[in-house]
Amino acid sequence: MTEKLLRPLRTRPWPERWLTRVLGAALACAAYLICLPWDLRNRPDAPGSPVETTPVTGTGVLALGAVLLLLAVHFGLRDALAWPLLLVAAPPAILLHVSLRTHPGPPDGLAGVWPLTWAAVTLLGATSVLAVSAVARQFRTDLADAMEEERVLAGQW
Repeated sequence: MTEKLLRPLRTRPWPERWLTRVLGAALACAAYLICLPWDLRNRPDAPGSPVETTPVTGTGVLALGAVLLLLAVHFGLRDALAWPLLLVAAPPAILLHVSLRTHPGPPDGLAGVWPLTWAAVTLLGATSVLAVSAVARQFRTDLADAMEEERVLAGQW
């Protein structure tokens, strides 16, 4: 059973291939929605208090990162290198963009900083997903067999 789950997606029938991809994107969306609050604005600690707290917790960020990196490993092992970016990194980036657009911050002069925040978080997430999936891709047996075959054909062995 695990051999079927880890077999490259390009060898699977197209309905199974696309169902796996859609489920991966849905898992990335669900992980974002479960781990991070929808409204990311800071809130006063108490009514009238100048101290603000954030609804984002370190545990939520770490849990989201762990789920996304596990998905990146899975798709790095099973699919082409561009798919983890589209399936794992893009859904949370889109949800973060929508969340930041629909919940504007207070008019304190920093309300226009959200595009930089979104860009930095998206770049960090996409880079992490790409690096993890590229490392996971090195453990694919079909690629190792293809590289060995190419070396034999080139006369390097």
